Amino acid sequence: MITLLLALAAVSGDSTLLRQSPPVDSLRTRIEARIAAVPGAQVAVVLHDLHDRFDMGIAGDQSFHAASTMKVPVMIELFRQADAGHLSLDQPVLVVNSFGSIVDGSNYALDPGDDSDSAMYAFIGKRVPVRELIEHMITRSSNLATNILIAVAGATAADSTAHALGATRMHVLRGVEDGKAFARGMNNTTTARGLAALLLAIERGTAASPPSCAQMRDILLREVYSGDIAAGLPAGTPVAQKTGSITGVLHDAAIVYPRGGTPYVLVVLTAGIPDEAVAKALTTDISRMVWEFDSTY
Repeated sequence: MITLLLALAAVSGDSTLLRQSPPVDSLRTRIEARIAAVPGAQVAVVLHDLHDRFDMGIAGDQSFHAASTMKVPVMIELFRQADAGHLSLDQPVLVVNSFGSIVDGSNYALDPGDDSDSAMYAFIGKRVPVRELIEHMITRSSNLATNILIAVAGATAADSTAHALGATRMHVLRGVEDGKAFARGMNNTTTARGLAALLLAIERGTAASPPSCAQMRDILLREVYSGDIAAGLPAGTPVAQKTGSITGVLHDAAIVYPRGGTPYVLVVLTAGIPDEAVAKALTTDISRMVWEFDSTY
């Protein structure tokens, strides 16, 4: 179902700040038409301007497999624990490749060939600071670093933090590649609105302490896999992002920083598109439409 978010409460919980206007309806209509051009596509889009000028959503509450976007709440939880003095980002953690399934505790290991950051496996048996593991988890989307950090932060804690920040329909259950859990449908899930809430909290300095939020934003700016939102922007536009993909699923969640303009959060989640090139083109086109709208708003 396509819904237009009529209040900032849809993302941040504050219904007093948003001003809606007809041009946003026009943008939504254009995006809807582009989505309709891909038969069978399941797509969610949330857009929010940091000056609260506009807020638009299409299927913003629809649940998707989170893929690597679940690494954002894990990062936030680690920084919050550091702020509270429960851990140091400089504390070393032993790198292992053995994890317990949430189904029955049985061990499973990750395949370096299926990990976007295969270089991380050279650290097995060594101790690496939490800060460096976070860098690998976000900038190179390391699955190995993610599973190690979930053991440090706790999946339940990351889940609770996501909910506290407004991502109430996001669910962080486990690490990645837990095959037994996947077979039972026990997956990390997210919504576009939930991811937007987390990115807004980071940008506004409320996800953790302001210095921690600044560090998280810088880490997101360093993601090496330039997403499809960035592909729809003028070259060189800064983008703080987290991408995620598994078979048939392609996501991008970003804070876009127009030079000389107001930042905005754009989240595009896609599923049901067998051809990844088609999904990537769809996200890029939506990003381009949003950029053109923002530039003339």
